[in-house]
Amino acid sequence: MALHWLLAVALVGMFAVGLYMVDLPFSPQRLQLFNWHKWAGVLVLTLSFVRLLWRLTHRPPALPAAVEAAMPGWQRLAHQGTHLGLYILFFAVPLLGWAYSSASGFPIVLFGVLPLPDFVPVSESLADLLKPMHQYGAYAMAALVVLHVAGALKHQFVDRDRLLARMGLGRS
Repeated sequence: MALHWLLAVALVGMFAVGLYMVDLPFSPQRLQLFNWHKWAGVLVLTLSFVRLLWRLTHRPPALPAAVEAAMPGWQRLAHQGTHLGLYILFFAVPLLGWAYSSASGFPIVLFGVLPLPDFVPVSESLADLLKPMHQYGAYAMAALVVLHVAGALKHQFVDRDRLLARMGLGRS
């Protein structure tokens, strides 16, 4: 549960900073925000690995029988597809950002002291390819987060099945 909420807060913050920083003129503030965004991306990637390891070794509790029985097949499919898409993008978006940074010739120096390896060569044409992939991946992840939250709110306020209580919100 803690990993879920930590990753949720990190993703919302990353997306907001990403939207804000790209339109800033070249300045020390823009450079600082880009560095923070990269550092947070490494944190998201690390949290994603931890979350995946946790999920592989700890199965989530089954949905309550009443909730499972009330869900039409398309909702179960949307639930599973949204989670799978999120897990894929938890890794793809930060890795695409890292690759874009490497291809652009701007290495990631974690917290200003630990240089991370570039895993693609400096290449303007590769950077031009990777930049929109990182952006579109971030927008796709944001869309899936909105869908995930909408589904949770539907369960809470339309179905009134107290599903959010499983994630530490509301009364169980």
